[in-house]
Amino acid sequence: MEWLYVLAFGSLALAANNSDVLQYVNPLVGTDNGGNAFAGATLPYGMAKAVADVSGQNTGGFSPDGTNITGFSHMHDSGTGGNPSMGQFPLFPQYCPEGILDNCKFAKYDRAVNPVLDSVVAKPGYFSLDLENGISAEMTVTEHAALYNFYYPPNSTSNGTALNPIMLLDLTDIYDTRQNATIIVDPSTSRIKGNGTFLPSFGAGSYVLNFCVDFAGASIVDNGVWVNSRAGSEPKQLFVTRGFNLFYLQSGGWVEFQRPANGTITARVGVSWISPDKACSNAENEIPSPLTSFNATRSRAEDAWRKQFAPISLTTTGVNSSMLTNFWSALYRTMISPQDYTGENPLWSSAEPYFDSFYCIWDEFRVQLPFLTIVDPTQVTRMIRSLLDTYQHEGWLPDCRMSLCKGWTQGGSNADVVLVDAYVKNLTGIDWNLAKEAIVNDAENEPIDWSNEGRGGLQSWKSLNYIPYLDYDYLGFGTNSRSISRTLEYSYNDFCLATLVGGLKSEDERTKYLARASSWRNLFKADQTSSINGNDSGFVGFFQPKFQNKTWGFQDPIACSPLANFCSLTSNPSETFESSVWEYQFYVPHDMAGNIELLGGPDQFIARLDYFFSSGLADISNEPVFLTVYSYHYAGRPALSTKRAHGYVPAYFNATTTGLPGNDDSGAMGAFTIFTMIGLFPNPGQNVYLISAPFFESVSITYPGTNHTSTIRNTNFDPTYTNVYIQNATLNGKPYTKNWIGHEFFTQGMTLELTLGSNESSWGTADEDLPPSLSTNSTGQMRIF
Repeated sequence: MEWLYVLAFGSLALAANNSDVLQYVNPLVGTDNGGNAFAGATLPYGMAKAVADVSGQNTGGFSPDGTNITGFSHMHDSGTGGNPSMGQFPLFPQYCPEGILDNCKFAKYDRAVNPVLDSVVAKPGYFSLDLENGISAEMTVTEHAALYNFYYPPNSTSNGTALNPIMLLDLTDIYDTRQNATIIVDPSTSRIKGNGTFLPSFGAGSYVLNFCVDFAGASIVDNGVWVNSRAGSEPKQLFVTRGFNLFYLQSGGWVEFQRPANGTITARVGVSWISPDKACSNAENEIPSPLTSFNATRSRAEDAWRKQFAPISLTTTGVNSSMLTNFWSALYRTMISPQDYTGENPLWSSAEPYFDSFYCIWDEFRVQLPFLTIVDPTQVTRMIRSLLDTYQHEGWLPDCRMSLCKGWTQGGSNADVVLVDAYVKNLTGIDWNLAKEAIVNDAENEPIDWSNEGRGGLQSWKSLNYIPYLDYDYLGFGTNSRSISRTLEYSYNDFCLATLVGGLKSEDERTKYLARASSWRNLFKADQTSSINGNDSGFVGFFQPKFQNKTWGFQDPIACSPLANFCSLTSNPSETFESSVWEYQFYVPHDMAGNIELLGGPDQFIARLDYFFSSGLADISNEPVFLTVYSYHYAGRPALSTKRAHGYVPAYFNATTTGLPGNDDSGAMGAFTIFTMIGLFPNPGQNVYLISAPFFESVSITYPGTNHTSTIRNTNFDPTYTNVYIQNATLNGKPYTKNWIGHEFFTQGMTLELTLGSNESSWGTADEDLPPSLSTNSTGQMRIF
C-alpha cells in the first residue's frame, strides 16, 4: 500500500504558507519498496538525523512498511544499499506493567510496538508518529543534537494506581553491530552519556560514536542500567562487550519519571564523534533550553531548508500537484548527504572541512554532486576540500566513506570525476595542484588494499591497457572481479585526469592520459553475439572479459541485468558491477562518438538503445543507466532521449512512498528526477548538459556564486506532456541548434527558450549540434569556460 501522510502532531503543527515550497516536500517519498530514503528530521547535510526505527525496512531508519517501531534514534544515512546504517543509542518510551521494573520490555524486538501509520507526519526538520499503545513522539534537530517530545497518556495498575513513565536507552544500532559500549547514568540529574564501538554498513574497520541525553519536563523517580531482560537501580554505569562466541548482550540505561500534568517528557540528545563530553556540549550549545525550544528549533530547521531551495523557482501553470511534490521532494533528498562533520573528526586535526557519508561516490558522482554544483557550489567546494584533506591524511581519495570508515570501492576511482567536474565548472577555493597530485596518485600507484581506495591491477592497466580477467596482481589485494566495468571506469577516470592536467598546462601528461582514456576499446569483441531465451538479439559486438594472455573469456551480455541474476561485490561477483555488458556497452562518456562508430553508426546505435530499453535489459533502479537514457543525444536523436525520460518520470520516479525504483543512494535517484524535470542532464566531468524539455512552463535557477539567474522557458507548454519535443530553440534571443549547453548557462544567467511540439523535429540532430566526444575533438580537451 502507498501512504500519503498529512496529519499533524497536535497543537505543535505549523501551517505552510500557500507559496511556501516546503508544503510540497514529502520526506516519505521513497521510504518503501527498497528506496531506503531517510524520512526523519535533519538539517541540510546535517549530522543529527532523528527518526523512529522500524524492524522491517530499516536501512534508513523508518519505512511505512507496517513493521514495529523498535526505538527512536539520532544518526542515520539516507537511501543507501548495503546493510542498515547507524541508528545508535535509540530511546524507547513505555510503561512497566503493574509498575514493576522487570515487567518492562527491554530487548529490541520484545519491546517493539506497532505505529499508527496514518498518524505519521514527515516534514523538513520534523517527524512525528503515534504508537498503538497511545504513546506518541515528535522530533526535530540541530546540527549535532536531536530534540524529542514524548507524550505518555495516563496509565495505571490493575488496582488503579497511576503508572510512572519509563524511558529506555539501548546501547545498540539498527543492525546490532556494536562491539563494546559504555554508559553512565547520573543518579541526581538522570543525564545519560556514553559511547559505543560499531561496524560500518558498507566498509572496513570500526568507529566510536558518543552520546549525551538530558531529560526535561518531569520529576525523576529513579534510574539505572539494564542487561538483557532485567534492570536495577545499581550500578549507575556499565561496560558491555561481545561475550562467548561473540554473543550480543543487549543492555542500556533507564529513567523512571513522575508523569507530568501534560504527559510530555522532553529528551535532548547530543551526538559527537569526539567524546561523550563533546556530545553534551553540542547539545547544550545548540539547544540550551530544551523544554521551551522545540518550536523555535523546528522553525530554524525549516528556514535552513527554505534557504537551500531558494535558488530555484518554477512556473507551474496546469501542472499536477503530485509533480510538484515529486520535484521538491527529490531536491530535498539531494541535500541530506554527504554529512558535514566539520569539527567532529577524531581521526586527524585540520582546519579544512570534513564531510562524511560519501555513500558512495560511485552513485553520487553521476548526478547528485553535479546538481549540488549548480545550486550549492559553496558546499561542493567544501566537500572537495574535505576529499583532498582525506587524501592528505589517509593517502588516497575515497570512493566511498561512511561513519569515519573507508567504504568499499565499486568500480573506478570516481572521486577523480568529482574533482574534475568541479574544475571544468570553475569552482573556486580549491587547490587544483593538490587535486592533480591526488588523481595522479590514483592513476599511478596501487594501494595494498584496493578494495576500499585507489585502483587495482595497475600493472596490467599500464602494460596491457585493460584490466584482465583473473588478473595476476601481486602488488595489492581486492575483489578480483569487474574487469570490464573497471576497464571502462578507469578509462574515464584517466580522461578526466587528462582534462585537469591539460587545463594546468601539462601537455605531456595530457597526452599520456588521453592515450589511456582509449583503453576501453581493448575489451570490445567484434564478433560477440547476444541472445535472450534463445532468441538472437540481432546485434553483434560487445565488451567481453580478456585474459592476461590476450585471449577472450566470456560473460553472457545479459548477465547481471534484470533478466538474470543481480551482481555485486559479495553476491554473484562478475566482470561487470551491478549491471550487464549490455548496459556497460553504452558507458563511454568521454567518447560516445567513438563508441557509436564502433557499434555500426548512429542508426545501429539507436537500434541497440531501443532494444536495450524495450527488452527488459535496462535497470532503471541503478545509476549506470542514468546517462544511457540520454545517450540518444550523441546519435543525433535528442527527441528519443526525451521520450525515454518521460517513460520513467513519473512512472518510476514519483511522489509516493514506493516512488523510487531502487535505493535513493544518497539522493542520486532524486537528482536524476530533478535533472530530468528541469530539462538539462549532465555528463559529469565535462562541461556538458544535454538539453530536453522541462516538465514545467519555466524553470529559473539563481547561481549562488554569481547571483545570475538562468531560465529555461517552454513555448507551447503542455501539462499533459503531449508537446514534449523541441522544435527550435533560442539562447538569449538568438537561434540555438546545439542539443547541449555548458555550465556558463548557469553562471552567466542565460535564457534558453524552447518551442515544443508533439512530434520529433530536426532540432539538435546535425553533426555540428552533437555534444563533444574525444574522437571528434582534435585537441581531446573538453571546453573549460
